[in-house]
Amino acid sequence: MVRRKGSIGIALVTGAVLVGVSACGGGGSDKASGDDGKASGKPNASASPSPTKPAGPPMLLETITPQTGTTVGVAMPVSVVFTNPVAKKARAAVEKHMKVSASQPVAGAWHWLTDKRADWRPKEYWPSGTTVKIDADMKGISNGNGRYGVRNYTHTFKIGDDVRADVSVTGHTMKVTRNGKALRTLSINAGSPQYPTWNGTLAVIDKQEKVHMNSCTVGISCDKGSPNYYDLTLPWDVHLTQSGTYVHYSTGDPNPGSGSARGSHGCVHLSMSDAKWFYSQVKQGDPVTITGSTRAKASPENGYADFNVGWDEWLAGSASGEGTTATL
Repeated sequence: MVRRKGSIGIALVTGAVLVGVSACGGGGSDKASGDDGKASGKPNASASPSPTKPAGPPMLLETITPQTGTTVGVAMPVSVVFTNPVAKKARAAVEKHMKVSASQPVAGAWHWLTDKRADWRPKEYWPSGTTVKIDADMKGISNGNGRYGVRNYTHTFKIGDDVRADVSVTGHTMKVTRNGKALRTLSINAGSPQYPTWNGTLAVIDKQEKVHMNSCTVGISCDKGSPNYYDLTLPWDVHLTQSGTYVHYSTGDPNPGSGSARGSHGCVHLSMSDAKWFYSQVKQGDPVTITGSTRAKASPENGYADFNVGWDEWLAGSASGEGTTATL
């Protein structure tokens, strides 16, 4: 299920999302690579550091997610990844120049997941139908390590329907709702005792119609005679974590539910018809909340698991604290 070694997972994800391995993995790194989709936006006429600042190498943004023009789910953060580390002493100024505006006022805050990645999330989920804009005007701003911004970046996106999936590991069910209305309850199998599924709320990273999954490349087993060995291309894959958690169909577990309870290597298995249906319902940023597993909650940088962090803890990782979006 993967094309490279490193964190547990199973395939290289392409497109405007976090890039990582793709496959159900039972361990390994919890870290996300942060390649969410290239930051866009045209440079202003002046693309040089402020004359009041000493000349130095540029501070650039590697990515901004969501991409401009997209429609995402209610749990989607604004995620900004820098090409170089931002020192703690510079983060308040950097946050001040990353302005989040919305068509409906929303309370939220920035949080530094790493020294290169800062996410802005609302205190509660976004209201469906909200238009959001991130304007990162970095011109002349220092990263505290000798680099200065040379351009601004702007992304505008929309919050779509409030689609949520609630997975009960012990109940072998997934309940799917749209705007508060129940759609379906699906039968599932989650991770085995050896390879339990992450608990917590995981915003969808992306989805792919097919993903190649291989146990050797994620450190589970390279022994073709092992019951834990697999080398498969499987359909209807909804990507939840950088460490390799997906909701998908598996040929090794074609009729999941409490009657079979075979268990996966950490993924959530659906039947073929249910996997195809679920794939058609969800989009980037829709929350999938998993309960009843023996595993801890996924860390926020393991994809877009920002809502696994309590609000007080979230604010502790912010240099500027809670604020309300400007009005579009």
